[in-house]
Amino acid sequence: MLERLVLPPWLRFSLALPLLVLNLWVLRQLLVPLAPFPALFLTAALLAFLLDIPSRWLIHRGLPRPVALLLVLGLSLSVVVLAALVLVPRLVEQLGDLVLALPSWLAQGETLLGQLQSWATERGLPTDFGGLSSDLITRTSKIASQLSQQVLGILGATVSITVNTVIVLVLAVFLLLGGEGIAKGLAEWLPPGTRTLVLTTLDRTFRGYFAGQVVLALILSAAQSLVFTLIGIPYGVLFAVAIGYTTLIPYASALTIVGVSVLLALQDPRTGLEVLAVAITVGQVVDQVIQPRLMGSIVGLQPAWLLISLPIGARLGGLLGLGELLGLLLAVPVASCAKTFLDAWSLRLRREWPEPEPLRSAPAPE
Repeated sequence: MLERLVLPPWLRFSLALPLLVLNLWVLRQLLVPLAPFPALFLTAALLAFLLDIPSRWLIHRGLPRPVALLLVLGLSLSVVVLAALVLVPRLVEQLGDLVLALPSWLAQGETLLGQLQSWATERGLPTDFGGLSSDLITRTSKIASQLSQQVLGILGATVSITVNTVIVLVLAVFLLLGGEGIAKGLAEWLPPGTRTLVLTTLDRTFRGYFAGQVVLALILSAAQSLVFTLIGIPYGVLFAVAIGYTTLIPYASALTIVGVSVLLALQDPRTGLEVLAVAITVGQVVDQVIQPRLMGSIVGLQPAWLLISLPIGARLGGLLGLGELLGLLLAVPVASCAKTFLDAWSLRLRREWPEPEPLRSAPAPE
């Protein structure tokens, strides 16, 4: 009778890595022809995750599950309709005004660069902003003219986005109603020893991370919009929503703040500095006061690993046909889950292969 074959850890890892690459290649061959439906399904699953959080809270407060689901769906639909009637028209109006005003802003920016060039030349500083300004103005002007002229393309994209949005919402409702049964069915395919770890890790990480990020994005958007409106920032609601939306991706809101500040500085440098200072202040208040209380240590990743996981997630999302944006959104929670699983596997290996005790030297003869 053959005994159980026990492989050393280094050999297990050497065999698992090629199998992982092969499985990813096979998964890509299956998902790419089905695009964009895998991305729509994952988006619907994320929405169902988010809607299930208030549903569970209401169920724990004594409401029957059908009543809780109906209440959450009705409230969510009301919020979407209210945003579509109040917020979306204002965003579209400000975006159109911004596209029309952008050429004059670029001309003012070119004038400022020319003045800076003259100031540097008078003092003998080795600077040359002429080529930079002309190239920047030319490229940005082309983009602005294309955005203002492609009305038919925008209408066609709007129809496609509307259809995809309806598909996502319908899938999210069905996943919310039958999510528990689907999760239990998929869990039966997992080994019994790892089933509890996988389910608890996925539930804690994905629910906590996305719920926290969405709430933070809403809080930051509302706070920035209020402050920008009070100090009279042009297109304040549009810029506030852009900053809040990019909060869903780590460190992306910082880049958005810098971009918005530079854009406004083309019209008025003082306005650009005000936006930079105010946006950083509000963002730090949200990050330091609200985020720790809301999310805690859900992710459990060092900042360096966060920065590494983002481009890898975007690249894998593009290769698998899910889209780079969805890959960026999923990069951090997937990396956090992978770290938890690897830590559990490392602990299991240490139990199976304990470190040998150091050799004791023989006592010296008397």
